[in-house]
Amino acid sequence: MARRDELIVGLDIGTTKICAVVAERTETGLDIVGIGTHPSRGLRKGVVVDIEATVDSIKRAVDEAELMADCEITSVYAGIAGGHISGMNSHGIVAVKDREVTDNDVRRVIDAAKAVAIPMDREVIHVIPQEYIIDDQDGIREPLGMSGVRLEAKIHIVTAAVTSAQNIVKCANKAGLNVSDIVLEPLASAEAVLASDERDLGVCLIDIGGGTTDVAVFSDGSIQHTSVLGLGGYHITNDIAVGLRTPFDEAERIKKRFGVASARYLGSDDIITVPSVGGRRPREVSRKILCEIIEPRVDEILSLARQELVKAGLEDRIPSGVALTGGCSALDCLAELAEEIFECPVRRGIPTRVGGLQDVVRGPMYATGVGLVLYGLDQGQRRTTSRFRIRDEPIFRRVKHRMRDWFYGEIE
Repeated sequence: MARRDELIVGLDIGTTKICAVVAERTETGLDIVGIGTHPSRGLRKGVVVDIEATVDSIKRAVDEAELMADCEITSVYAGIAGGHISGMNSHGIVAVKDREVTDNDVRRVIDAAKAVAIPMDREVIHVIPQEYIIDDQDGIREPLGMSGVRLEAKIHIVTAAVTSAQNIVKCANKAGLNVSDIVLEPLASAEAVLASDERDLGVCLIDIGGGTTDVAVFSDGSIQHTSVLGLGGYHITNDIAVGLRTPFDEAERIKKRFGVASARYLGSDDIITVPSVGGRRPREVSRKILCEIIEPRVDEILSLARQELVKAGLEDRIPSGVALTGGCSALDCLAELAEEIFECPVRRGIPTRVGGLQDVVRGPMYATGVGLVLYGLDQGQRRTTSRFRIRDEPIFRRVKHRMRDWFYGEIE
């Protein structure tokens, strides 16, 4: 059995599935040693709506991962998504005290940049530096030790609804797990599927999950924009179930086996057998009809993602193109349709940077789970400004302390 401090566990709490990925630290990075998945029954659009059902799904996924990895899982990095997620950019300036940038100066400028008005019902889950500026010299990624009199920082702040974050932690705790950190799912997916040269040149990551579609834009090596759309693969399956009058589970099976993103890319107009509801006899339907049901919803999801780019003014800052990941990105010809909509190169992103059972996780549906363990590895190697630290006190108390510190800080 592997030592507990050598293991990193990522828990992808999704709308359609719960996925636990166990990785072991090695000299060269990470080896995947265990994977557990189970259908998710207690979430809707990435938000917990049934705690007991979610806890049961988490336990089953974790039990499967423990069996495969031959270990006991006690601590996880949990993913979070949903329409309540919001990202914003901020800017801070401080004077360098001793004309040489120290850790204290970096901390002060980050504090100055994140001193923005945040509603009481929201919690900061990520504060990510984009770049530092010293005396008008921009593009600095690591300012420590540099000389100057003025230090500026541009950062990206990600916030979530306090109650949604609390429910994620509560479900994990009820399943007997300690939450080391809460991680925005598109940031985790980016760790697994994006190359460093893509981040430097400019790339858009679109993670199409079951209940949500996550959008993240990277440029100059850092995050520039994050957003979450309340549409995903669940809505495509629901359209099929309604359009073909078939049970939801059968609609999901038909989508995976016969679905194509657009009827224009259909090679042959086969006839497929569709089970009916209410004990009626199965019917035979043209595959083209299935694709004509799928295409409008896929087009809507991709068009809304492109509108997010246009709204943020970043449509011209992704020369590397678009990387599609998430379970729904496995839909045939989705990349071809996306190229028409985004008018740039599009590829399907699969997890990399890991060893061990890498052939098992080489699918877009595992991108977030693998990204969570890679995020956990990075946090052990660098300083982080995340709000969610090791859970040595209840989240309710920590949120109360943050609110109290913010309130009294404003008064002073």
